Amino acid sequence: MTTDVDLTAVARLIAEPARAAMLDALLSGQALAAGELARAGGVRASTASGHLSQLLDGGLITVTHSGRHRYFRLASADVAHALEALGAISPPRPIRSLRQSRTDEAMTFARTCYDHLAGVVAVALVDAFVDRSVLAAGGDGFTLTSAGAEALTDAGVDIAGAQASRRAFARSCLDFTERRPHLAGALGAAVCDHALAEGWFVRRAPGHRALRMTDEGRRQLEKRWDITLS
Repeated sequence: MTTDVDLTAVARLIAEPARAAMLDALLSGQALAAGELARAGGVRASTASGHLSQLLDGGLITVTHSGRHRYFRLASADVAHALEALGAISPPRPIRSLRQSRTDEAMTFARTCYDHLAGVVAVALVDAFVDRSVLAAGGDGFTLTSAGAEALTDAGVDIAGAQASRRAFARSCLDFTERRPHLAGALGAAVCDHALAEGWFVRRAPGHRALRMTDEGRRQLEKRWDITLS
């Protein structure tokens, strides 16, 4: 394997605004149709098709077919991790409307970063896990303690399934709004899956990353992890 990589190839793909917006939409972790991605990118369907072809050729997304329809996803968790990291070093866009302001507030509070939680809530969870010795921080990730495995299993998180995964287990992902790490990897995905399945969070709109914390979510976070968020 060569160590001489062409960063400009990926940079050119991400630098085009419509393609960047499509990739951002796919950070929801959901599979989206070409029409949904065209709307996310603010382009016509024919133009979106060309952009999606380039992203496919560049290895940033994958496609699955269901009848006559095509659905697109990010190619891997590594792509999502790279996009989130780029967000942490990118300047913010100016907010020009009340709608943008509300969307920004929602995204900052709770969102998905591909298949795991991000935002204020996600960082608060990591802090609580470390404070309660559920996780031990170190290096570029976390270690799940034996007591932590028991506590998360008791909370309903599929620890066994996460441990059986071939991907990184408890990865640290730099949160682009909080500038602090949240939990990624197989364990982060398991925590997110459980939180969504139990209705602690719901998506604010189909195909969007922003999440709304429910009353049940607030109760569970306070009861289990002593997390109180307004």
